Amino acid sequence: MERKSNHFSGQLGFVLAAAGSAVGVGNLWRFPYLAAKDGGGLFLIIYFILVLTFGFTLLTSDIAIGRRTQKSAIGAYAEMKPKWKFLGILTFLVPVLIMTYYAVIGGWITKYAVVYLTGQAKAAAADDYFTSFITSSTSPVIFALIFMGVTAFIVYNGVQDGIEKVSKWMMPVLLVLVVIISIYSLTLKHTDSSDQVHTGIQGFLYYLTPNLEGLTVQRFLQILLDAMSQLFFSLSVSMGIMITYGSYVKPDVDLNKAVNQIEIFDTGVAFLAGTMIIPAVFVFSGTEGMGAGPSLMFVSLPKVFAAMGKAGIFVGILFFVTAIFATLSSCISVLESIVANCMEIFHTGRKKTVSVLSAVYLAASAIIALGYSIFYVEVELPNGSTGQLLDIMDYISNSVMMPFIALLSTILIGWVMTPDYVIDEMERNGSRFRRKKLYRIMIRYVAPVMMFILFLQSTGVLS
Repeated sequence: MERKSNHFSGQLGFVLAAAGSAVGVGNLWRFPYLAAKDGGGLFLIIYFILVLTFGFTLLTSDIAIGRRTQKSAIGAYAEMKPKWKFLGILTFLVPVLIMTYYAVIGGWITKYAVVYLTGQAKAAAADDYFTSFITSSTSPVIFALIFMGVTAFIVYNGVQDGIEKVSKWMMPVLLVLVVIISIYSLTLKHTDSSDQVHTGIQGFLYYLTPNLEGLTVQRFLQILLDAMSQLFFSLSVSMGIMITYGSYVKPDVDLNKAVNQIEIFDTGVAFLAGTMIIPAVFVFSGTEGMGAGPSLMFVSLPKVFAAMGKAGIFVGILFFVTAIFATLSSCISVLESIVANCMEIFHTGRKKTVSVLSAVYLAASAIIALGYSIFYVEVELPNGSTGQLLDIMDYISNSVMMPFIALLSTILIGWVMTPDYVIDEMERNGSRFRRKKLYRIMIRYVAPVMMFILFLQSTGVLS
């Protein structure tokens, strides 16, 4: 077996890099609004159960496959079963598509951080600020290119000197910032126009309390699918990233502990993101503010920060800097997955590969950033929504390809290779795989069925 020359220095470096990939903008933006929409504590209970079962299964599979084969997605699947190389190619194409728009979102967040740092917080709270920004033909492009350039620079410097070094300081800082903002949110208090007092603790209880009002079997299934899709995207599984990162893990690292630590870090940040955002929105916007949906980060939160007065400027700075770190760590992992596969396919060095891909994605980021102005289109998507360029790329990669890839990978591991292929790697060097029985049941029976349902739902067949 060909051994990789690049490795993480040890378990800590791997866990922080992998956790950085998992902790993306979805944790800070999508998790809170789904929790608010889907019954608060009910969503949390379902999500935590899925983390320990469904998420654990896919994350374990990807990391173990990466370390066992010492290859990225295409090479890994080809080595497992040559006839299944097509699955590696499909997996490789997911980050290829995601990379076209991830730096654009990173650019949006960077823009807001700059706005707060330069004392323009009041302007950011205006109703049309976000729309005016993304429909501009210059500003979103500049910020997207800056974000893409920083990402490329870190990946250019390699696994240990680039990705690991940045993750080792960025992830702890991110965690500290999230904790600080969460604690502050719990201390908030506001009296509305009707003299009703709203507190952060009330908002936190709203977040934690399961709301069973109007719960039907159909609504429960929708909440289940929402939680499953959030977990699915949050853990960076079925897009080759964790396979690539797994291939950089040294043989003496205990993968069981590493998987547990990644799960805890990712889920902890997601929960704290809800603690940051939901109490703050509740205090200043009441339960009506919980329905902000996808516009939560760029439209609703600036209004909340503005309502906090001078303290809101400082909180806004902390929040958007935190969001930059979360988005950057994920963006790095997406680009690294593409780079690693291209290095294996074309037998090229890292620096040349990153340079070529950087040029490609700087251009792609500019085009997607202009998707709300010069290249504006409206396309009806199968799930009933109307999408622009960014939405189209996101829909194809996240709603179609990732569930489909996860479905095929569970069939490959569960029935073609058998679960022992992954279990043997998890038990390497005498390590104890405590959830072995659970893994067997999930990978063979439960995960394929769940992924099939998610695929049908996300593609609009079950609507």
